[in-house]
Amino acid sequence: MHTASSMKSRQRGLGMIGFLFMAGAFGVVVTLALKLIPAYIDYFTLKKILVTISGDSSSATKSNAELREDFSRRAKIDNVKVVTPEELVIDRSGGAPVISVDYEYRAPLVANVRLVVDFSASSDPNATPAQVE
Repeated sequence: MHTASSMKSRQRGLGMIGFLFMAGAFGVVVTLALKLIPAYIDYFTLKKILVTISGDSSSATKSNAELREDFSRRAKIDNVKVVTPEELVIDRSGGAPVISVDYEYRAPLVANVRLVVDFSASSDPNATPAQVE
């Protein structure tokens, strides 16, 4: 028959301390994900707006104020509130306007601890993100 020592060596599984550790780690990952998902949704929506405005055939003839007004209308429709039209940087050196913006997203985590994420969106697909100083 089996002895108690041979049964103990065959037991496998997660103990209570291991379970609590894994549950805590899973809780931290879920909390961070829930805080970051809205930031990335806003970022991709903002990027889509910038590419749409810049890719419009009439954008080369529009003034900067008209491009900002277009952004304002589209941002209101898509409920983007992380950037104002005044924060847009419009570069016309290459013919078609390149619209870009750098901003940071802050989300509260616990008490006075905040999660800060820097974003750099541009209508130019070859644009490099700005360096954080």
